[in-house]
Amino acid sequence: MPTVSDSVTIFDKMQIYFSALIKVIRGLILFVTTTHAKSVIFVGRHVRIMNRQHLHIESKVKLEDYCEIQGLSTNGIYFGKGVTIGRGVQIRPSSYYGVGHIGYGLSIGENSSIGPGGFIGCAGEVKINKNVMIGPNVTIIAENHHFQNINKSIKEQGVYQKGIFIHDDVWIGANVTILDGVMIESGAVIGAGAIITKNVPANTVVVDKLTPVLRSRLSHK
Repeated sequence: MPTVSDSVTIFDKMQIYFSALIKVIRGLILFVTTTHAKSVIFVGRHVRIMNRQHLHIESKVKLEDYCEIQGLSTNGIYFGKGVTIGRGVQIRPSSYYGVGHIGYGLSIGENSSIGPGGFIGCAGEVKINKNVMIGPNVTIIAENHHFQNINKSIKEQGVYQKGIFIHDDVWIGANVTILDGVMIESGAVIGAGAIITKNVPANTVVVDKLTPVLRSRLSHK
């Protein structure tokens, strides 16, 4: 855990430490019931984890209140050291009932975080590298539907996946949507509300929707 700020009162610190202790106790239960989990995990209230045998959890991972993780996947769900999964985040590679396509899964590198209310659809591979900051209510979906045949329902035509790859040191603002087949390279900044359908080069800033306008971080003042 990061050091609590010196400006925080003793009473506030006591509340923070007590809350963290309760989360560590819940984390011990997760540790002993999950084959591929390290110790010192922080688990909030009403966290729901299904098919936890597919999870790989390193130390100091924080799973905040009401997050929901479906582990069922061909390649598993991996949380690196110090990862934070925010309140109410949903991670779904596959159907809760195990029907249809079994998804690939998700990998999140150390010290990366997903803000509250996020949705990660990892039917296709989703790989998030180290030190990535993802804001609230971000949607990442690594799957698309076929829809070319107008004589069949879209549901009947099946799906395909290209995968989504987010490199190190990326900042993704609130309410961003990232769609299948996208690669976001190191150092990129995605402005709030953007819809990302194309690759984002390193050290650029995306500020527009659908057809992103890019500028270099290095020239921005």
